[in-house]
Amino acid sequence: MEKYVVNRNAQSTGEHEVHKEGCSFFPDNVIILGEFTDCWKAIEEARKYYTNVDGCYYCCNPCHTR
Repeated sequence: MEKYVVNRNAQSTGEHEVHKEGCSFFPDNVIILGEFTDCWKAIEEARKYYTNVDGCYYCCNPCHTR
């Protein structure tokens, strides 16, 4: 399992990105989501905080939709 976070700061397009620990684009201002088997479960958890959520293109590419 991997550790995931969601960025508290929205992207310029409005979504809050989910990242894996160790991502080269790991943000400074995050909410720790916990450990999950895949990014889809982390996205579900992030939606408890924000409705507009997307996976990071680099570390959560299967969950990246924009």
